[in-house]
Amino acid sequence: MTKVIPGRYTAQTEDSFVVFLIGMRINRLWAVHRWLPVFMAMPGMIRELYMNRDLGFKEGHMYFSFRRVCIVQYWDSFEQLEDYARKGQKHLKAWRDFNRKIGTDGTVGIFHETYIIPKGNYESVYNNMPVFGLAKATNHVPATGRKETASRRLGRDNEPAVPTPVDTVR
Repeated sequence: MTKVIPGRYTAQTEDSFVVFLIGMRINRLWAVHRWLPVFMAMPGMIRELYMNRDLGFKEGHMYFSFRRVCIVQYWDSFEQLEDYARKGQKHLKAWRDFNRKIGTDGTVGIFHETYIIPKGNYESVYNNMPVFGLAKATNHVPATGRKETASRRLGRDNEPAVPTPVDTVR
């Protein structure tokens, strides 16, 4: 089980980065023979990325809902993400297989969204959470002082609307 870290934390990085959402949607639930191969291609791609960190992949988290699977990924740069999309062995095979076997038949949908985050244009907070999300991809630091509020984490100035709880654990 992942260790919960009591208290308020945030992510910290001095670099720009990319947030990439990629996933699939099952449009015809009973067409398992169509959507299962698409789903089964995902773990191989993720393994390939974790085993080759020099590709620019930082971290990823998978989410499931009734008909959808989504993976939130963090990358060093758009150029590295695009390079993997065009040259990554597992991804390129999955892309070709999807176009050849599914194409536009409507049984399963795939999607991605790419967000290029310039240096200093992000904020996050994790309260009583394991190291997670952007903090796992970058640095996990206490959300105190200049990092106490969302505005402060974005370089603005304000006071907390609600007092920050006293850390009784440390």
